[in-house]
Amino acid sequence: MLILLGFGQTNAAIAKKFAPCLIFDDSFTQEKKDELGNTLLPPSVLQETLQKYPKATIITSPGIPPYNPMIKLANPISEYDFFAACMPFSIWISGTNGKTTTTQMLTHLLKSKGALSGGNIGTPLANLDLSAKIWVLETSSFTLHYTQTAKPNLYLLLPLSQDHISWHSSYENYIADKLKPLSLLADKEIAVLPQSLKEHPLCQKSLAKLFFYDSSQDLVQTFGIQTQKIIFKEPFLLDSLLALCATKILFDSLDYDLLNAFKIGAHKMEEFYDSNNRLWVDDSKGTNLDATIQALKCYQDREILLVIGGDDKGADLNPLFAMLKQCQVTLFSIGSNEAKLNNLAKEAQIPCIPCQNLQKAVETIKTYHDTQKVAMLSPAAASLDQFSSYKERGEKFKAYALACH
Repeated sequence: MLILLGFGQTNAAIAKKFAPCLIFDDSFTQEKKDELGNTLLPPSVLQETLQKYPKATIITSPGIPPYNPMIKLANPISEYDFFAACMPFSIWISGTNGKTTTTQMLTHLLKSKGALSGGNIGTPLANLDLSAKIWVLETSSFTLHYTQTAKPNLYLLLPLSQDHISWHSSYENYIADKLKPLSLLADKEIAVLPQSLKEHPLCQKSLAKLFFYDSSQDLVQTFGIQTQKIIFKEPFLLDSLLALCATKILFDSLDYDLLNAFKIGAHKMEEFYDSNNRLWVDDSKGTNLDATIQALKCYQDREILLVIGGDDKGADLNPLFAMLKQCQVTLFSIGSNEAKLNNLAKEAQIPCIPCQNLQKAVETIKTYHDTQKVAMLSPAAASLDQFSSYKERGEKFKAYALACH
């Protein structure tokens, strides 16, 4: 028997492929069947169901936090564990920022080798072809938390900063989950990791070959990469270097022309101009403080009008405000952490205009904006307090910015 906890995208794909399953979700209030024969059940009957099926395989949706009552009752595994026995050669990519871009870049570079991408990038493992030569998996800390047996053949970890603290309970737990694959990697398997984690016990005890980097230049030197042949600049330079590192490790290949043909996706440092030739930057994908810090660095020579705020997931925002104090910036706050942002801005003596919502923020910015300034959405927060996704947030930002009055 297959028992699924949560009915998000990951488990919905499993339920479709392996029906009939028993599915529990906090949104279910009574038992019913779906069109595939799956049984949808409220969490109140989970305990008796577990007693009825003691040998059931239990898979959790990755977003369900460890303190959820369903998790406490069961001992679930991740989708990665469920597919571990049949998973093709796999490259896992994790970190705080840049996971999606690095995954997309590497899949682009390895397309001729039969690579497919999945995981947190939007394609559940149940929808990936098991006969593919390579899986390139964007891997979240949530998935890693619940993964106990599956492991990558190559692990690429981007730099870490505070994110999802309310889910993991602490930054230390977040780091430990990001490093969990190291405890499973075998001799001669490889991981590329930030230098700051070198002394962590999970690094010290790992049997794998570990390469550490403190900056993009470290990767350039270690893997013999020629940065002058790469068109991407920071923050995308690091993503491209890690993708090239993987192709160098696996196939002794550095295809600069193929890399440069890759197109960065929407909502990541996406520049556009309005009818008055004013620069706007859609960085809605900047869902944590480090992403926003990196975005600010790109425009430190200009006055910045910054839309900020949303669900900051319990992160300590003081490092962000330390960076903001080095910029010529005015904040336009929105979202569920607006009061927190306003208090931090007051303490740091940074101009901050409370706007409550994105439309008001953009309309207010227009009264300040000119061609010498840059208006940016880089919220340092998730979007779900006011939007269905960071994509919707970015699309509305662009629409509001380009609207004529």
